[in-house]
Amino acid sequence: MSERAVRIHVVAAVIYNASKTQVLIAKRPEHLHQGGLWEFPGGKVASGERPEQALKRELQEELAIEVEACSPLLLTEHDYNDKLIVLDVWAVQRFTGQEKGNEGQCICWVDISALGDYPFPAANYAVLERVVAAAKP
Repeated sequence: MSERAVRIHVVAAVIYNASKTQVLIAKRPEHLHQGGLWEFPGGKVASGERPEQALKRELQEELAIEVEACSPLLLTEHDYNDKLIVLDVWAVQRFTGQEKGNEGQCICWVDISALGDYPFPAANYAVLERVVAAAKP
């Protein structure tokens, strides 16, 4: 990480369908960093906020869902030179509400086996590997 890089703590959710064969992904708006790429929903952890609190807040804001059951999945970092992303990833096993792109973003359920067909930011590669490996028999 360069001396000028900003450290950003982010939460992301791997939201599984009931049969655990699909996950929900969202497309980043074009005007944002890494715009046009797909991601696991989430966002920045606010000052003084615990990661689980941030996850629940972000998913309510972005997807209009209430998380009922979640667990830590992975903690990883990615250095983009200008910013260091600390990615706190959670598995969401159960939620209430009908998921929708509350902020205008495209969202879709994707078979875990097809995740490789979608372009993701480099910070998500470790998450993709973990999710795909866990789904293999």
